[in-house]
Amino acid sequence: MFMCGSVSGVFGVEAGVMNSLSVMEGDSVTLHTDTDTQRNDAVIQWMFGAQNPDIVIAEINSDAQINDVSDERFRDRVKMDSQTGSLTITNIRTTDSGLYKVEITTNSEAEKTFNVTVYALLPVPVIISNSSQCSSSSESSSESKCSLLCSVLNVSHVTLSWFKGNSFISSISVSDLSISLSLPLEVEHQDKNSYSCVLNNNISNQTKQLDISQLCQPCAGTSEMILVLYTELIFFQLPGF
Repeated sequence: MFMCGSVSGVFGVEAGVMNSLSVMEGDSVTLHTDTDTQRNDAVIQWMFGAQNPDIVIAEINSDAQINDVSDERFRDRVKMDSQTGSLTITNIRTTDSGLYKVEITTNSEAEKTFNVTVYALLPVPVIISNSSQCSSSSESSSESKCSLLCSVLNVSHVTLSWFKGNSFISSISVSDLSISLSLPLEVEHQDKNSYSCVLNNNISNQTKQLDISQLCQPCAGTSEMILVLYTELIFFQLPGF
């Protein structure tokens, strides 16, 4: 989880401060007020919204009682600290991405806003041989090319990349749309280098190593054609033909 921003001021909370956090789906995150609510007249209210935090999800009233007023999406997944008013969200979901605002009211008011981005768990990329693109070299079948395709399904805010060892080859990215990504690569059949396909977002990655010997078999063509011609030649030379 990543967080930026600093807070100060009344009860440790400064109005107008925006704190950005990134967290993986399924994790827990705590949004800190950096305050102490031992004063009985303090009222702390947490609100949420994808773009405008206007839905009250939890609060501490002036009697220091915690009220769970969250809507259905946060049921049994939010908890407030009785001393600090900090909010913990468990088993966080991608739909929990958005703005969280805490308002602290005593004889004055202070607020703090968090911009939380929840990233979905990344799938492991899949590498396949694109046999329809297989082509033989005019010099030798051992120098023929092997066409590969690295793919992932239903992803957003990610980059898909090919690497040769630690050297970057190519990449393709997608932002907020949930789509499928594919990235081609062409290698020699006899290539002994190490290749990998990497899917990453801001906080995690998944890597698939390429097994050239398994996916890159020699292209069908020259040797198969010779075998067919030789068989036909023998057939027509048999007595009676």
